[in-house]
Amino acid sequence: MIEFFTEAFEPTFMQRALLAGLVAVVATSIVGTWVVLRGLSFLGDALAHGVIPGIALAVLWGFSPVVGAFLSALVMSGLVTAVSARTTVREDTAIGLLFVGMLALGVVIVSRARSFTIEVTALLFGDVLGVTRDDIRTQAIAAAIVIAVSVIFYRPFLALTFNSDKALTLGMRPGLSQAVLLSLLALSIVASFQAIGTLLVFGLLVGPPATAMLLAKRVPTIMAIAVVSGAIAVTLGLVISFHYNTAGGATMAGLSVLQFFVVFIAQGILASLRDRPPTPATA
Repeated sequence: MIEFFTEAFEPTFMQRALLAGLVAVVATSIVGTWVVLRGLSFLGDALAHGVIPGIALAVLWGFSPVVGAFLSALVMSGLVTAVSARTTVREDTAIGLLFVGMLALGVVIVSRARSFTIEVTALLFGDVLGVTRDDIRTQAIAAAIVIAVSVIFYRPFLALTFNSDKALTLGMRPGLSQAVLLSLLALSIVASFQAIGTLLVFGLLVGPPATAMLLAKRVPTIMAIAVVSGAIAVTLGLVISFHYNTAGGATMAGLSVLQFFVVFIAQGILASLRDRPPTPATA
């Protein structure tokens, strides 16, 4: 059994893939905790798709996909805030409109090229085995920013999550906190798309924090458990991908979701066993 794991990580490219996946987990788990607590999962999914136009333009025009993805995510998050704040349209409607619009724009941009290139496909669906040291360095910088800002804005984020009106009365500027949180969400998505793809990053963004919420109540504990859960999904996903030739990003994202249902079912079974009346003794 040990050889099953060690053999998978003997190649250098697999070691880089593991490191990239683990760094991605740190960023997505921390931001994902706030996303799940605030019920912003739909926004997270929309942003994961909203970066596609920026990536497509970056690939076609020859500049950094990271820059393109981040600018695209910031544009979308800004438009969501503007539309929901200045019109009578609900936030979820604004997200849905921009979700479809940005995805359509990305497809249109890609369709202008002669073919849907392998490079674009890798950016959309992930190429964890092709991650370079520079990619990991960029991810590490992004993860460090996510951690630092999350520590600085911990109290404003907490107040915004559970009582935004009270946050306003306490002078915590919920509008600023919301903008910072959306920026961190965009940054975590951009930092992770190289490893698992923009279409699959949502799995790590929501799966581990949702699993952690079944096991803990305090926010720091939820974040810690989410990181561990995500790390397990990444490690097992890469091992399965190596031995059974499955798509690395999809396998990791799928396992992160599977963990939630495993814990959910296990808790249901344990609860039913606790509630079962004792069997009466027989002579």
